[in-house]
Amino acid sequence: MGIEEGVVELHDDKGKIDKKLTISVHTFSDLTYTSPVVFLYLLKECYAHGTCKATNKFRILQQKVYHALENSPQPGPATFVVWCLYVLPIFGLHCEGFSHLIISALRRFLNLAPTLEDTSKAKVIAARLFLDIVGGLVDHDERIVVKILEVFDVKLADVDEALCQLNVQDDYKPDTAKTLVEDYIFKLIDSQSYMTAASLLEHFSIRQSGKSFLVKMMQNKQSRAAEKWATFMGKSMLCALVQEYVDQNMLKQAYETIKKNDLKQEFPDVYHKCKESLLKKLAEKALWDLAEAKTHGDKQLLEYLVYLAMEAGYSEKVDELCERYSLEGFLNVKESEGSVLQSKYLHLDELAVENIIWVDEVDGLCAATSHIEGCKVVGLDCEWKPNYVKGSKPNKVSIMQIASDKTVFIFDLIKLFEDIPDILDNCLSRILQSPRILKLGYNFQCDIKQLAHSYGELRCFNNYEKLLDMQNVFKETRGGLSGLAEKILGTGLNKTRRNSNWELRPLSHNQLEYAALDAAVLVHIFHHFHNHSQSAGFPDGHDKIEWKSHIVSRMDKPKKAKKESKNKRELEDDIKKHGQSN
Repeated sequence: MGIEEGVVELHDDKGKIDKKLTISVHTFSDLTYTSPVVFLYLLKECYAHGTCKATNKFRILQQKVYHALENSPQPGPATFVVWCLYVLPIFGLHCEGFSHLIISALRRFLNLAPTLEDTSKAKVIAARLFLDIVGGLVDHDERIVVKILEVFDVKLADVDEALCQLNVQDDYKPDTAKTLVEDYIFKLIDSQSYMTAASLLEHFSIRQSGKSFLVKMMQNKQSRAAEKWATFMGKSMLCALVQEYVDQNMLKQAYETIKKNDLKQEFPDVYHKCKESLLKKLAEKALWDLAEAKTHGDKQLLEYLVYLAMEAGYSEKVDELCERYSLEGFLNVKESEGSVLQSKYLHLDELAVENIIWVDEVDGLCAATSHIEGCKVVGLDCEWKPNYVKGSKPNKVSIMQIASDKTVFIFDLIKLFEDIPDILDNCLSRILQSPRILKLGYNFQCDIKQLAHSYGELRCFNNYEKLLDMQNVFKETRGGLSGLAEKILGTGLNKTRRNSNWELRPLSHNQLEYAALDAAVLVHIFHHFHNHSQSAGFPDGHDKIEWKSHIVSRMDKPKKAKKESKNKRELEDDIKKHGQSN
């Protein structure tokens, strides 16, 4: 930063010794004869000559101030700092930052080496400083005021004592410290500084404000301040806060407040509604296992989860939950829902797919490779088992789907890599690195990273030839591949199984169909759009030339993945985050 430990000479830009900085280093090592003004001036010079970014400079200077407080500041560390706070406003733009800096340094110092005599004297001066700030004689930011009161532990009694020592006219001096503080807080409320007002009410243990204050904070979208104040006020105000959250449809905040403050008995219906909202969000992300864990065996919530699974067309999850928890009465409902769901989502038979072929041994691999090499366009996709453990590595890619016009091959990468890695490498290289085959993907950059991470020993995943990522062509489409299918083909995809166990062997019939559909629909969208690019509903200008402009002739595997995929890797992070809370 320009000030290193043990440095006694510091140079300016021309290489000459900078006397002011040299003096600063010496001053910080012995504060016996240094006044607060001189100390702050030299601190400002250190900051001005620093070469690091502001955050790093702040941390380095904070450390220096912390150590400097050990070097005999007079009359004591806490008293020295409060006098610094008195004079800091004359330093203009540096006032707020330096106030935070020296207060945080003092807080650290007092946690380790407080002295009663010094802190008692400092408290008296801090109380007087508070009066001068309130009276407009000293200008400090309101957040600094709160920190001053907290670090020096200034209470109403201390402010009252400071008031008694004021030599002012009776019509100026307020009757009590409480009156003065309340007037100051009301001004903060009028200026909508709700968090500071709530902090001061809590610090001085003033419980005068009522529900109207809470409502005012919520109306001004200051929920954090409202929660802080309600927590201080107690159970009745927390109940009022929960009701405000419910009235404003802020169910997540209501749920967290109920859970944190043990208010489940007071709001059983709200708590249940919040839990249902959470389950629905998890189900929408296809996080079924996590949603099941969040029910904690509650039968009513489990039945709601079954209805969500039926609504999503996830029939095997319905069967699984009903069997595991002995839930009855869903069979008829399930059958009636089936016909509706058939028309709600796209199905393989609508894409004229004739075969789904599972590839897990050498003959099947060679036959699949020969078939694919005869195709001009294929769709690619991959699946892997989600990882719910925070901080752990993602699981290996389990399967790769490669679809032609009428056939989808599903490669069991885990088994093929264990049994015949060299043959697998050769066959996939002939497909993925062929300039004659157009490979279609959707957000395939994610799959490329995951494949390279899972099977780094294989050359086939080092680079790709003639790859077209459909996401780059339809950047404005929402809802991922399902949204694109709905936009182009009129019907979306059922994505409820995307986070199922893809390492299960054998995969269920529904899993196979889901995996096949993701690859096959890419080929169908390509042909459909390619043949009808001028039809209504498609973006103008996406003709053959536009397709070609998005085709990547060669794509190498990433050296290091800096960002995770929003569709899969970030979703797993979301899974892990949800998994840490109950």
